[in-house]
Amino acid sequence: MTNPKGKRRGTRDMFSRDFKTNGVEHLTTYLRCYKMGQLVDVKGNGAFQKGMPHKSYHGKTGRVFNVTPHALGVVVNKRVRGRIFAKRINVRIEHVHPSKCRDDHIARVKHNDTIRRECKKAGKPVPCLKRRPAGPRPAHYVNVTRNTPTFLTPIPYQFVV
Repeated sequence: MTNPKGKRRGTRDMFSRDFKTNGVEHLTTYLRCYKMGQLVDVKGNGAFQKGMPHKSYHGKTGRVFNVTPHALGVVVNKRVRGRIFAKRINVRIEHVHPSKCRDDHIARVKHNDTIRRECKKAGKPVPCLKRRPAGPRPAHYVNVTRNTPTFLTPIPYQFVV
């Protein structure tokens, strides 16, 4: 049998609902407010065929550029061979979730601002608030009397009948 060429080819697990999440969609999905410029995650919901994104956009994060009563316009990056195109797609709100990709960044910015404000109030110099990779571990001696070394040797081959 040849490879099928349909739009939903290979989406058996992608568009299937998770375990114990079948049934009526929650009202939060419809009552959530989206604004232009907001980051959203595109995730196709198999229970709704209208306004479903193509499988190539499933799992992508994009920026909202248009808001309509039932759908959103989202700019998503799509990789085609070696190039990346900014594609504009229209997706219904059942297939979109607010993205949490910037939550850590925003929390870090707020934390740095509070530290900067406290240092300014106390009259102290502001420390470097940039993230730094963990440095090498400090040198130390290993006590051989308490931690006896184990010698690794290969196990001799024995033919078992």
